[in-house]
Amino acid sequence: MVALMDTLSIFEQFRAALGEEKAKVFAQTLGTMIEEAKNAATKDDIRLLRESVDVNAARVDAALATLAERMVELTVRVDALAEAQLRTEARVDRLEQAVEKLAERMNQLTAVVEKIVIRSDRHEGTLLELKFRDRLPSYLGRYLRRAKVLQPADLLDEVEASLESAEVDDFLRADVLAQGTVNGEPTYVIGEVSYTADASDVERAARRAALLRKASLPAVGLVACEAVHPETVAYAREQGVRIWADGMLLAERSSRDG
Repeated sequence: MVALMDTLSIFEQFRAALGEEKAKVFAQTLGTMIEEAKNAATKDDIRLLRESVDVNAARVDAALATLAERMVELTVRVDALAEAQLRTEARVDRLEQAVEKLAERMNQLTAVVEKIVIRSDRHEGTLLELKFRDRLPSYLGRYLRRAKVLQPADLLDEVEASLESAEVDDFLRADVLAQGTVNGEPTYVIGEVSYTADASDVERAARRAALLRKASLPAVGLVACEAVHPETVAYAREQGVRIWADGMLLAERSSRDG
């Protein structure tokens, strides 16, 4: 259609100058040349386009191949990381197990040490009790004059008539009992012996002294020890219990108490 229009246009332009026949031949010849030139251009364009498509397709294929290689490398790295993570977790698990075993052994060792400490305290307490009973007249000589060491059972007849059965049993468990005079008055000293004194020792001494007084026997509670906390000393003063510690009888009231 385009070639026909070109031929007619050429014919009309040259018909006056060349004549109808010559212009017709010229127009047909020139139109054919123009059509061939157009066809040639179209073929070249198609060839160039195909070449471009082929080049681009090759580039795409190369890019896809490179991407595939990188994906393979990435997969290998991910697998390696996963394996390393598993190894790390396994090491952490082993470490945690070792720590747990160590903690368990430490707990066992702590329990053993606690038992040893308890046994040692009991042993030291027993030795102190025997020593204190044996030397009580010397240890308390300036406080309890003419001191005489007794066994709780020695007063069983005197206390049974006034005390309940449970109270008698409690009295008989006293660690130490002695008789003498305090400020010229007949007095019993009853108490507890503990290597390290605490509030429970004070409470037992005060309770058993009260049991003797309930049986109409004058009594003072006493705690004998090697070590005692100041708070326990203060508590003993509140309860009217004397403290003998580390070889000496502590004052009933400190200077700051007035």
